[in-house]
Amino acid sequence: MLRCIALTFDDGPGPHTAELLDDLRAQDVRATFFVVGRNAAAHPDVVRRMVADGHAVGNHTWSHPRLPDVGPAAVGTELDRATAVLAGLGVTTSLVRPPYGATDATVAAVAADRGHAQVLWDVDTRDWWNRDVTITTERVLAGAHRGAIVLMHDIHPTTVQAVPGIVDALQDAGYTLVTVPQLLGPDVVPGATYVSG
Repeated sequence: MLRCIALTFDDGPGPHTAELLDDLRAQDVRATFFVVGRNAAAHPDVVRRMVADGHAVGNHTWSHPRLPDVGPAAVGTELDRATAVLAGLGVTTSLVRPPYGATDATVAAVAADRGHAQVLWDVDTRDWWNRDVTITTERVLAGAHRGAIVLMHDIHPTTVQAVPGIVDALQDAGYTLVTVPQLLGPDVVPGATYVSG
């Protein structure tokens, strides 16, 4: 049985995402990008390239609020605006990552109404905090296990710089890098929350 692991990147597309896509293409690796709708609208060609290169793209809301704090109508609007932008770029997805991993029964219900499953993570690099290539790499490798979903952010240059070494180290350790849809399979349940495969 393959030892699969999914690298995921939140909050983009940003100024460093194209470089990350170059690196992933060079290493023939697919990842999953949870994009913020307004950033996708600002960088449509980058999103199109994600799709063309075989990466998975998920909904990370329109403007990155903490969803349990905004009420069900605003949750719906946040998801729908991002969905509309992605649809205009040829992306359909059933995967949502609530900003900050913050969710509750209301958020789950709104997601379920739209046919979306919530994807969290079980390996948190805290790359947004440490912004250090070595620390980010060490946290991925320390947390790696079969079925892991790894959280990183493609808006930070130190994360992008860390990825080639992370990929090499994971592959050397016998891991196969896959997208979240590949990891979870076709039977994700709308409204359910997944932290690993």
